[in-house]
Amino acid sequence: MFRLTSLAILGIAFSSTVSADDGWGEHHHRHHHHHYQRDYFPAYPVERVYVPAPVVQYVPAPPVYYAPPPPPVRYGYYDQRNPSGLVGGMVGSALGYGMGGGDPLAAGIGAAAGSWLGNGMNR
Repeated sequence: MFRLTSLAILGIAFSSTVSADDGWGEHHHRHHHHHYQRDYFPAYPVERVYVPAPVVQYVPAPPVYYAPPPPPVRYGYYDQRNPSGLVGGMVGSALGYGMGGGDPLAAGIGAAAGSWLGNGMNR
């Protein structure tokens, strides 16, 4: 246990010094490096002439007209659906599913019949 602890402490102590060395891989390779001289780039300033781009007058796009949305469609009767139709549909679906032995068609027919009866009860 002492050996493992001392190895961990040494690893932590030397890991920061190894990672802080910026040129570690640079001096240990045996291939030739090109060292550029300081006078590689010219010391005199280069005159740069900037020519502004020509100003182009663009014609603005014509405004786009969006027609207002159509009014809502009213068919001339009051919507007579109510919560009892929803409850009737759920009960009819469950009864149709149970009577049909799990057949989805029977569940759908039961839901339709239950909704029709539920909406009709409230009239």
